[in-house]
Amino acid sequence: MNANKTILITGASQRLGAAMTRAFHQNDFTVIIHYNQSHTEADALATELNELCPNSAFLCQGKLSDIEKIKEQVTAITDHLDVLINNASSFYPTQIGEVSETQWDDLFESNAKAPLFLTQALLPLLNKRHEKNNTPGSVINMLDIHAQRPLKDHTVYCMAKAANQMMTQSLAKELAPRIRVNGIAPGAILWPDQDGEIANSYKQQTLEKIPSQRLGSIEDIVETALFLGCGPSYITGEIISVDGGRRLYS
Repeated sequence: MNANKTILITGASQRLGAAMTRAFHQNDFTVIIHYNQSHTEADALATELNELCPNSAFLCQGKLSDIEKIKEQVTAITDHLDVLINNASSFYPTQIGEVSETQWDDLFESNAKAPLFLTQALLPLLNKRHEKNNTPGSVINMLDIHAQRPLKDHTVYCMAKAANQMMTQSLAKELAPRIRVNGIAPGAILWPDQDGEIANSYKQQTLEKIPSQRLGSIEDIVETALFLGCGPSYITGEIISVDGGRRLYS
């Protein structure tokens, strides 16, 4: 394990976060696994990775609203960060006429506010990579194709992701050349949990708007994250859509 490469991934204990954690670990990164409530899953993941390579996976617990707590834990683990992936996110419908301030606060907290303030808090650690070998650190924000094309009944979520997209591009200018900032905007990755005629109709309508004629996979997102985190250092301010060409349709 190359201890000179360290990554923090928020919401890393399950699903996409866990898949990215395993992938970066396989690419010789020391991984910091952030979670809030999923302690059992996070601990099992860290144990799995530490069995492969001792002292290569560490836990970081905290709400995304408690940036100082997260910062303290990260700085206790490492004196530098090569990559930060702002992956943790809330997602659910908010129908107009019934939107609450609690929903607004929650969706903007995880999708816009936390990525900004966590990035800001960890700038000293991210800057260390540039100081050591004159190559930029990397921040990757998980976006959504619906940051540009609204999803029905998800107004607040789409607004929050749109703010995240602007933040990504703005920070790419603000933090260059010491830190690169890019985003990944997934399209249709998994079908919703539905059965029956309505579900089949929805699936068919969705596939008709995807030139690749299939859903994407978690692996597609993971490979894109590896490309941005480990690949060319001359890419910043980009939003890479991983959507099978869905953005080509209205």
